Amino acid sequence: MKIIAVINHKGGTGKTTSTLNIGAGLARAKKRTLLIDIDPQSNLTEGLGFRDVKVSIYDSIKNDTPLPIETISEYLDIVPSSLDLLGAEIELVSRLGRETIVKRLLKAVDGKYDYVLIDCAPALGMLTVNALVAADTVLIPLEAEYFAYRGIDRLVSIISDVRTHYNEDLTIGGVFITKINPRRVITEQITDSIKKYFSDKLFETSIRVNVALIEAQLKGVDVFEYAPLSNGAVDYENLTEEILVKL
Repeated sequence: MKIIAVINHKGGTGKTTSTLNIGAGLARAKKRTLLIDIDPQSNLTEGLGFRDVKVSIYDSIKNDTPLPIETISEYLDIVPSSLDLLGAEIELVSRLGRETIVKRLLKAVDGKYDYVLIDCAPALGMLTVNALVAADTVLIPLEAEYFAYRGIDRLVSIISDVRTHYNEDLTIGGVFITKINPRRVITEQITDSIKKYFSDKLFETSIRVNVALIEAQLKGVDVFEYAPLSNGAVDYENLTEEILVKL
């Protein structure tokens, strides 16, 4: 079971959209996939049609109860989030082994899935640390903007600290660029800069700006179901194939 944390300390990078559609892409490849929404904003949860959930990952973290797994399709499940997670950071401060709670919860599903994708909050708090401690590898989406990797040194440093103290096998599996507009001259310059920074960690596939990606989430479905011929569907299919080969 490969556990992947999808993480960026900045908002608006396409992190949740990517988690949703990579997960759907893996399921289309008949890989048993579990999505975990550990972001209090619950965008992944709502983007797959789950609203006002009664039991969320917050309950599991707080009470050490089994993960509340909801079925989306034959090969795709989700552990939903809720706004209650907003208080989890404070509640975790006094807990023993607070960094390893999610890792312990995932032991109960070990072997039941091929892939687990954790959608992290755009912050570097205790919930994100929990995701990194549980994960085998990290995927980092970067928006195609000049300041895309402002503060990325801090993120890489956090990953390194977690590797040193809690999870020696944690790796950065790859980086991919989102919200690409091929018609902008600046796009190529940004891509070159990111490639210099991350070298061979940069995936060949980039995700183009595509309204179908937004519309699909508003409908509560993935882009493959909503618009299978769209640029968004093509790009995430290609990215999923890269992930299957490289991770």
